[in-house]
Amino acid sequence: MKNQKGFTLIEMMIVLLVISVLLIITVPNIASHNNNINKKGCEGYIKLVEAQVQAYKMDKKIVPDFKQLYDDHYLKSSEAACPDGTKIEILTDGTVQKTAS
Repeated sequence: MKNQKGFTLIEMMIVLLVISVLLIITVPNIASHNNNINKKGCEGYIKLVEAQVQAYKMDKKIVPDFKQLYDDHYLKSSEAACPDGTKIEILTDGTVQKTAS
């Protein structure tokens, strides 16, 4: 029995304790950054839509809505929302903003 190689129960429990401590430290940190990531993603999408509105306006001489942008292949989706679900709208001057809820 003395020549067998393997881990003792104490060694396994220490490894599990270390892994648990690392998870306890990292998971809340990742969750707290989720809102910031969604905010930056929405800001980026708004800028993309604004650029597409300007391109459409240069081509067609009118301010489009989301359906027109989608139908003419300026956007891949006709939904007026950021990827995180925040609603956005195109104003009459061609700017894009979050919809007041």
